[in-house]
Amino acid sequence: MPTQILADTTLDFYLNDFYFKSNEASQILKELETNLKEGSREKICSRQRKAGRLGLLANESLIKAFQIKGNKPPMRSIKASQKKWESILNEC
Repeated sequence: MPTQILADTTLDFYLNDFYFKSNEASQILKELETNLKEGSREKICSRQRKAGRLGLLANESLIKAFQIKGNKPPMRSIKASQKKWESILNEC
């Protein structure tokens, strides 16, 4: 069952979505690292791709939040993050 995001405004929704998805993606990667250290390779690629997709979706929410607030997104940082998540998504 998906976690429900409580948001008063559209800005809050996108910020909460960004934090939720980026934290979820990071948690998956931490679990994968632990599994690999323990010698388990069960569903590594599918979970790694899930983390990559979540990371990319998180970036989209962050960009939308900046746009709603009327601020220019920090595109250099976002592009670096995008590249990292695409690599995680595609390199398994």
